[in-house]
Amino acid sequence: MTLPTKILVPTDFSESADAAVAYAVELAAKVGAKVCILHVYELPLVQYPDVSAGFSAELVNDLERWSQEAVDEVVKKYEGRGVEMTTRVTCGDAREHVLEVARVESTDLVCMGTHGRRGVSRWLIGSVAESVVRTSPVPVLTIRIPKK
Repeated sequence: MTLPTKILVPTDFSESADAAVAYAVELAAKVGAKVCILHVYELPLVQYPDVSAGFSAELVNDLERWSQEAVDEVVKKYEGRGVEMTTRVTCGDAREHVLEVARVESTDLVCMGTHGRRGVSRWLIGSVAESVVRTSPVPVLTIRIPKK
């Protein structure tokens, strides 16, 4: 078994994603790995019959800026832990971008939170973690927060 040298941690800023970041940073500190924090935002879906929706450049810029600020706050929380951390923010489908960033960044481990949804909730919302686990060319470690 080879130890990871670069860990990708996708975040949606949820409790389970926060737990995944904490786990990845602790692991990275122990094995000397780097951590890349990724947030993929999506443009809000607005649909009306027979009407196409557009988004202003200002809205898109605001979403990207807010996302980057939130990711920067995540990194700031772990300063002083002796782990080199980088960030990526992108727009699109999280399932696709997690795999693409893992490839581009030469990641050898993805560590991500999972909400543990089942049944109709999972069917309606989908599962980014499940998709990444099924299709990732590198190992994926999922972190789940137990129900309280």
